Amino acid sequence: MSLLARKIRLIMKLRKAGITDTAVLGAIERVPREAFIPPMFHDQAYEDIALPIDCGQTISQPLVVASMTQALKVNDRHKVLEIGTGSGYQAAILSRLCRRVYSIERHRPLLATAEKRLGDLKVRNITCKAADGMKGWIEQAPFDRIIVTAAAATEPPEPLLEQLSLGGILVIPMGRDKASQFIYRITRQEEGYHCEQLMPVRFVPLLPDVARNETAQKEQADPYSFSADSFAFQS
Repeated sequence: MSLLARKIRLIMKLRKAGITDTAVLGAIERVPREAFIPPMFHDQAYEDIALPIDCGQTISQPLVVASMTQALKVNDRHKVLEIGTGSGYQAAILSRLCRRVYSIERHRPLLATAEKRLGDLKVRNITCKAADGMKGWIEQAPFDRIIVTAAAATEPPEPLLEQLSLGGILVIPMGRDKASQFIYRITRQEEGYHCEQLMPVRFVPLLPDVARNETAQKEQADPYSFSADSFAFQS
């Protein structure tokens, strides 16, 4: 089966799974997922599975990418912050839907590869940097939408909440144990933050700082060792 046929099959599967936003489906259809994964996995580019990339990280399965993107409720006026550039695939999807994407990656090798891929595809409305994603990007705040592609233990980082505009939406996986993670949608309102639990997922942990080589090797060996303080918010 050709990659095109597999992509069509995937789009149909996403529709059946509840992805009804035609703009999101259109973005997934137009962005070549095979351009964001190692060549050895190209024949699996349009299977609904996560695939390994460098630094012990993964490119999320298409259903998770589509679900998180749909949950963001993005439009072409929005400025979006992504925490965790990874392969660059999620940023490329967002670039089709919003005004501008700002993306932070803590692994410099991943960032360099992602920027090259985005450049090869002539994506012009994404700005990336290597930094501690848990601190957000204060120079470009506030953001209409924020998406986090790694799991916080029990709370969203406070800087991300503070950098969200009024009426803005943060979509983030949370859960201390990899078997009990969920995607949450947090909306900033005048009276506080409203939180919705959306779907179970499995993500690598959200970690601070820019990774050094020895840190990246440890995380690859033990990707789920992390901790954080508890956090309570409106549900």
